[in-house]
Amino acid sequence: MASISKDPNGRRRVLFIAPDGKRKQIRLGKISQRDAESIKGRIEKLLNALTLKSGLDQETARWVADLDNATHEKLARVALVEPRVSQLQTLAGHIDAYLDRRAEVKPRTVISWKQARTSLLKFFGAKRKLASISVADAKDWERWLATPAARGNLKDLKSKQGLAVNTIRKRVANAKLFFEDAVARELIPANPFKTLKGAVGTNRERDHFVTRETIEKVLDSCPDAEWRLIVALSRFAGLRCPSEHLALTIDDVDWINERLRVPSPKTEHHVGKSYRVIPIFPELKSYLEDVCQLMEAGQKYLINRYRDSNANLRTQFLRILKKASVLPWEKLFQNMRASRATELADEYPEHVATAWMGHCVKVARQHYWQVTDDHFTKALRRPEKAAQNPAQSVHAATRDDSLKYDPRERKASEIRGKAKYGEAAQNKKVGQAGLEPATKGL
Repeated sequence: MASISKDPNGRRRVLFIAPDGKRKQIRLGKISQRDAESIKGRIEKLLNALTLKSGLDQETARWVADLDNATHEKLARVALVEPRVSQLQTLAGHIDAYLDRRAEVKPRTVISWKQARTSLLKFFGAKRKLASISVADAKDWERWLATPAARGNLKDLKSKQGLAVNTIRKRVANAKLFFEDAVARELIPANPFKTLKGAVGTNRERDHFVTRETIEKVLDSCPDAEWRLIVALSRFAGLRCPSEHLALTIDDVDWINERLRVPSPKTEHHVGKSYRVIPIFPELKSYLEDVCQLMEAGQKYLINRYRDSNANLRTQFLRILKKASVLPWEKLFQNMRASRATELADEYPEHVATAWMGHCVKVARQHYWQVTDDHFTKALRRPEKAAQNPAQSVHAATRDDSLKYDPRERKASEIRGKAKYGEAAQNKKVGQAGLEPATKGL
């Protein structure tokens, strides 16, 4: 099946007929006849496996795996073995390398990226070549995210529900990011996820205005001062939870001017957006005082529990709601922030309300401001003027306008107009024809 050809200077080649019937060769370089015979025997086993479409024996497979890259590439050129793929050219290898390079991002962002990584590897496999993923494959993955299999546990499989629309879009956006980096590094020619929708939309059906009556019940059920402050900061100051809560220090509290400096990890990468200053609102003040009085010497942060970025405040907050006999609402912490944003927008100008909340007017309209029951109640209140007799509120112009349509009124108006200054219209003599038109025959 194969033969060895000797070239000048001790160089050797292995000649063979490939399964497609073409004559091919592998240049071995300057090696001994014994080594050339050994390689020739391995090549014959590879040819036999390709011809019979069977797997390699264990010894030959180990020999192929141990080959140096140069020799392996020679075998790959003549289609005896599959070409080796660089670790960076595989899905898992590229994403992991990308995560290692982006050490500057926030922990929450890393969590989001890892969730997208898990979904991609679960669908495509860790060793899938980047270049082998097509646009159709990307669309198949997007559709798969909407199935129960994408959630990954038996409980979710029984519920027959996939990921939410916005969750899918977020994972698509992250996949786009990974593959755009692969394009920039010339690992693939184009991004197969480019045409998919990655922009997270607004689901206003999940909006919920958290009333003050509800939040008072919750505050009464909190286990300690720190939890009361977490809730008060979320509902009465509209802080982003947990990043802004955990960033607050004792130095951020200005009791003299009654202001609170709020560091903002989410927006700190924007110029002038690393923090904002808000009033110490009256409804917030007592909860802030309680925590400050309990702080020990040398203590820096106002919230000392949950310092771990992966801390799960939601679980404990759900326990608090249960104790308060309050049904949980959608987006627990974001809707408390949105409720405060709505209140501030009702009471203060837009530029003030948004500055205290730390977002722009466009974002507030799209994600935060809500229409509440109080807005409907206010709209249905009848103003005092509306209760007056409608006849008393007729505009003066109405009478003048009626003259255009009533001939009798027009005639009376002409008479009044001809009366001399100070002379009553009643004293004006009437002509022989009188006010009534002449009647034929009388």
